[in-house]
Amino acid sequence: MKVGIVGAGQVGSSAAYALVLSGSATDIVLVDINEALARAQAEDILHATPLSNPVRVSWGSYQALAQSDVVILACGVSQAPGETRLHLLDRNKRIFETVTREVAQKAPGAILIVASNPVDVMTYFVTRDGGVDPSKVIGSGTILDTARCRALLGEHLGMSPQSIHMHVLGEHGDSEVLVWSSADVGGVPLQEVARTLGRPITEDVKKQIDRGVRAAAYTIIQGKGATYYGIGAGLSRIVAAIRDDERAVFTVSNTDNPGYDDVSFSLPRVVGSAGILATLSPALSAEERVALSASAEVLRSAHGARA
Repeated sequence: MKVGIVGAGQVGSSAAYALVLSGSATDIVLVDINEALARAQAEDILHATPLSNPVRVSWGSYQALAQSDVVILACGVSQAPGETRLHLLDRNKRIFETVTREVAQKAPGAILIVASNPVDVMTYFVTRDGGVDPSKVIGSGTILDTARCRALLGEHLGMSPQSIHMHVLGEHGDSEVLVWSSADVGGVPLQEVARTLGRPITEDVKKQIDRGVRAAAYTIIQGKGATYYGIGAGLSRIVAAIRDDERAVFTVSNTDNPGYDDVSFSLPRVVGSAGILATLSPALSAEERVALSASAEVLRSAHGARA
């Protein structure tokens, strides 16, 4: 599995490092407008391969993306303290117009994973303008928000987050929707499990977890300038599902959203070797349906104003 990564900054390099540690790729190539940065990141990550997995790590121009199975788009400017993801749109859209054209020419068969923010709007534009089959454009979406939610619930319940099934849907951003109504642990409703463990999920607990998920990026950016380890792991996980044709379900962003036209946002989707194989329609409460519609409208307004 050859994986190209456009953008050798903190997100791109963290994704490359996670791919090496997990062994999800056999060949990784980093491409960046700053060639010295791409080379330095590639050499540094290569030095971890004798201690982890035998992965070829290199750097190069867009031409080096040829024969890539997957290309991760992690280019563009980062979110600054106090800035929302949507504030990045104008700057990153201009960058993506050039990058998408180059990638389409050099790696026409690759599945594209969009990681740059605002990720949903970037995914929409790549799908609309990139000439790529929509099923082969995957925005990282709320895969990280869902992971954050499960991690916080695991802390509250005192159990492994891998056993907790709860989704964060919609925008990867302020309007995202935590779906409490269908959450479960091993097939047992979440609230019932919480009561059994003596750790009830009250409205206050819900608010605390909601704040922890929704405001996580702002807190992390304020403390260290950027978020990258969590999303790096998420990108590596998507690549592994593609490599092994896992047909695993992730909350990732795409334009196939039954009932929500002309927008890209996150719903549970089946991911395998051909990209997105199916989009699932989760059971939602009336309140969650309203919130998801509002999230779609936030994104629709954002990309519509910059079409």
